[in-house]
Amino acid sequence: MSAFTSWPPDIAPDQVAELTHLATTYALSHALLYLPPHSSAPPPPAPTSAIHAPLSLFPTPIPRNLFARARRLQRAYNLLYARVTMDTAFLDEIMGEGGVADVDDFTGEIWRAWKGLREEGVAQHLHLGLFRSDYLLHQPVEGDEIGLKQVEFNTISSSFGALSQQVAGMHRHLQASTGYFDASPLLKPENFPPNDTVQGLVSGIAEAHKAYGVPSARVLFVVQPNERNVFDQRLLEYELFQRYKIYVVRRTFSELTAAASLSPARALLIPTIPPDASRSPIEISVVYYRAGYTPTDYPNPETYATRALLERSRAIQCPSLALQLAGGKKVQQVLASPGVLERFLSSEEGADEIRDSWMAMWGLDDDALPVPPAKPSADVHLVDGEPSGTREARVRAESLVLKPQREGGGNNVYRSAIRPFLDTLPARERRAWIAMELIRPPQGVGGYLVRAGDAQNGAVKGKVISELGIFGWALFGGEEKIVKDEEVGWLVRTKGQDVDEGGVAAGFSVLDSVLLVD
Repeated sequence: MSAFTSWPPDIAPDQVAELTHLATTYALSHALLYLPPHSSAPPPPAPTSAIHAPLSLFPTPIPRNLFARARRLQRAYNLLYARVTMDTAFLDEIMGEGGVADVDDFTGEIWRAWKGLREEGVAQHLHLGLFRSDYLLHQPVEGDEIGLKQVEFNTISSSFGALSQQVAGMHRHLQASTGYFDASPLLKPENFPPNDTVQGLVSGIAEAHKAYGVPSARVLFVVQPNERNVFDQRLLEYELFQRYKIYVVRRTFSELTAAASLSPARALLIPTIPPDASRSPIEISVVYYRAGYTPTDYPNPETYATRALLERSRAIQCPSLALQLAGGKKVQQVLASPGVLERFLSSEEGADEIRDSWMAMWGLDDDALPVPPAKPSADVHLVDGEPSGTREARVRAESLVLKPQREGGGNNVYRSAIRPFLDTLPARERRAWIAMELIRPPQGVGGYLVRAGDAQNGAVKGKVISELGIFGWALFGGEEKIVKDEEVGWLVRTKGQDVDEGGVAAGFSVLDSVLLVD
């Protein structure tokens, strides 16, 4: 029996209770935390309590060769998305006028801000990306060799790097302190890979700060109001100061709208708190966005104007407007089209392995498809005049996911919901959506999941699916368009087998880590 179908190993109820107690107390002791839901409006001005983040008691088995492949692929993906970002004509064609911007209001706002910046004149030609490439194990038919397929590539607010390091430490602690009660010979120290994601991500921010060239400047974290996932961000902040003596300031878009300004030389300036006319404002070297990836982050035109103001400055953006657009699902789909990936990456640079990591994708407005036409079943109602991409999405609905140009979880349309959705989707909006064949993870894998702040109800055992994320950073641009990049760590998110969406912050998944298996 494989490690997957026999996972997790059998343990007694009192052993589950002991592991749960050890896991949750470790989490509370090591900032593996969330802020609790607010019970009052407005929330308190400062946190007064915290709850542990959602977590898994056992790490997830990942084949050693596939884990190594995912880590190796990250450098190729870093380079690919850096080059895509610097190809203005390519992004304009896909995401600009005549493309997604015409039919998706949010994408349109981001693209028009970028277009306006180019017309004014760009003050900072360097871009910083803190990336995460997400994968699922893929086994089309039980008994087939297990492969690795990419879910998506994230270019903005790639979260949970810090908490993923903490949960990996928690699993190593459980192994060291209990041996997992000798439940499985796989649970030995050499199968728990190290995870130093915090230092890795921070090294990318520090590299950008150094490139900015003003040691006394600070890094700006743009955050959402009432952020519950604050500890994932604070651990990066603390590492920046402890390792590099770089200070961080945190501001929401509304705070920046009221106070951010540009100097005559287009330095980004933030007032001190409290404001003090006798003290110089804070100069910003790097703007790191943990907000700005969803339309709800821009409640009014002033917020979009603030994003444009930040981008007009000399501060290095993480991500820039262009890099945010490059992370769009439509870009991923176009890259998968024949010959397009090879425009940016050679075989020697990893193009073949990247292409092998993709499932079939197409646009709903496409007529040329990467799959042969499927025969519709009797219950499928086809609509005359629809493009081949929409027709094929109707026919193949039970094996597909539809994706819009959104981040943050909860935006996709799956399987049986696809046909009713297509019936109501305006024809002009099809170009904003892509269809992607569903990845088929190995079946029969189980886990013990402990929900955030719910340890009193114990760990819940069930069938699960786990998603592996690999982190990387890239600093690129300038006159010579040089790319510096690294692969810097990983995470695992685990969810119930019957749950389609996968976001931890959105409440679908728990944090997990890797157990290497052969």
